[in-house]
Amino acid sequence: MSIVKEQGVITKVSCQNFDKTYDALVKTITNNPNLKIVAQLDHQKNAATVGKELNPTRLIMFGNPRLGTPLMQKVQITGLDLPQKILIWQDDHGVVSVSYNDPKFLKLRYGVTESDEVFETIGKALDAISENAINEKVG
Repeated sequence: MSIVKEQGVITKVSCQNFDKTYDALVKTITNNPNLKIVAQLDHQKNAATVGKELNPTRLIMFGNPRLGTPLMQKVQITGLDLPQKILIWQDDHGVVSVSYNDPKFLKLRYGVTESDEVFETIGKALDAISENAINEKVG
């Protein structure tokens, strides 16, 4: 099996700084009654606890059990990639991006069948959430 770099990952460049992108993402997810934030990880802060430097890098895990549970009922191992995650990160040049798993890739990865509508819904939601985060003007 051959895997190429960033296969199955969608990355979008933000037109905002890191904090505004992160805040917009949290706001977008929080304001959606179908979604719930499960965890937030600050990789930069964690790196600092062991004396390492890392550009701003945060992960938000969130989900909608109405969509994720049926996938895990069909193929339980999909729980490795559920709930959904979006990584907000800044590179060495100050460019801020958001990255997430492409649901179409997850469908192939786990061989899930008869769930096209669920994966399409998840894909549209991730696209809308990420677009809002990289474009919204917060406060």
